[in-house]
Amino acid sequence: FLQKIRSVFGTPVIRHTAFTGRPVKKVAICGGAGSFLIAKALAKGADAYLTGDLKYHEFFDANGRLLLADVGHYESEQFTMELLLEIIQKQFPTFAVCLTKCNTNPVFYSI
Repeated sequence: FLQKIRSVFGTPVIRHTAFTGRPVKKVAICGGAGSFLIAKALAKGADAYLTGDLKYHEFFDANGRLLLADVGHYESEQFTMELLLEIIQKQFPTFAVCLTKCNTNPVFYSI
């Protein structure tokens, strides 16, 4: 599961809690810093919760009940530009929109 997430999000590293030993069937996702939704992910029966910017103590909130995975703040939001482009193009078909190709992630990883 985490290998697939690494591939999809294009990140070399994922911080995560211990594996629960249960299969991942239901996944909750929040782009950006989403620790405030851990309780909701648990309440909805998620097996895994993907987000970014989890702090050390927030990993304890899982308490073995689900897999918490921090894919990185930028990595969790990187697809938003394409979604917004699609919405703008549908709402304003004659409006010219250009997406930047510039990566603005200030975080680098050394492995």
